[in-house]
Amino acid sequence: MDPHLLRTYVTVARLASFSAAADALGYTQSAVSQQIAALEQDLGAPLLTRRPVVPTPAGERLLEHAAPLLLRLDAARADVRRTAAAPGQGLTLAVTPTALRDRTAALLPHTAVTVRVRPRDAIPAEVATGGADLGIVDGVAAPSDPLRLPDVAPLTTRGVAEEPVHVVLPERHPLARRSGLRLADLVDARWLDAPGAGVPLDQLRAVHGGGGFRPALRYDGTDLRTLLALAAAGHGLTVLPAALAGSAPGTVRVPLTAPRVVHRTELVHAGEPSGPAARFVAALIG
Repeated sequence: MDPHLLRTYVTVARLASFSAAADALGYTQSAVSQQIAALEQDLGAPLLTRRPVVPTPAGERLLEHAAPLLLRLDAARADVRRTAAAPGQGLTLAVTPTALRDRTAALLPHTAVTVRVRPRDAIPAEVATGGADLGIVDGVAAPSDPLRLPDVAPLTTRGVAEEPVHVVLPERHPLARRSGLRLADLVDARWLDAPGAGVPLDQLRAVHGGGGFRPALRYDGTDLRTLLALAAAGHGLTVLPAALAGSAPGTVRVPLTAPRVVHRTELVHAGEPSGPAARFVAALIG
């Protein structure tokens, strides 16, 4: 299967238009039509209806395969270029909002550094395709267990920190005076859905091994102070690493005692780091 044809198909399906795909890809509309026809002939199945432009059942199935296939190709291209290139002079670091702490920030070079805040699941792909030299991700896991990250390409992950997790509640919450909380007792509580700032609810569901944890309010930002202000106002509970959980008035942090989980931070890189990235890795791991 020709990857160029596959990229063209994904673009047409995403934009639902042959002409819009042609503009986006820099082709003529006729060339786009010819590429889609060639891909359909190769696969022996129609992939798109033309009016309106929507994927057929076979086309929907191809879309499920297309994203990981194209990502792997981009990762392979980036890895080869990374291996052949001279060491870069700068460092680009992709981090989740709660992963960059004082120690990590202190170890960064003082010049030519770019820090990008990204969603957890996007960082492995960004590192694999060369968008960032290194990634730092975090999440909840059993002690010493690795995080479950998307399998986008051969990547190296290294644990750099673990700490307890706390439930953040309003100070007048009925459970605020407890010495510890069990996740099973909080399944039906009001929760803040804040995947960019706190521990995502899907991670809590995975740790608990069931459903529940229905969000009362969705927060799409990454600012920790905003998340804690929402918790203090009674809009829902959230789970944070211990060091970040007690920094706002009007809130109380209570350790999560069962199941036994920790907030884990991991370094992600592709190949063997060089230049500033290698020095940063050595300092962080060492």
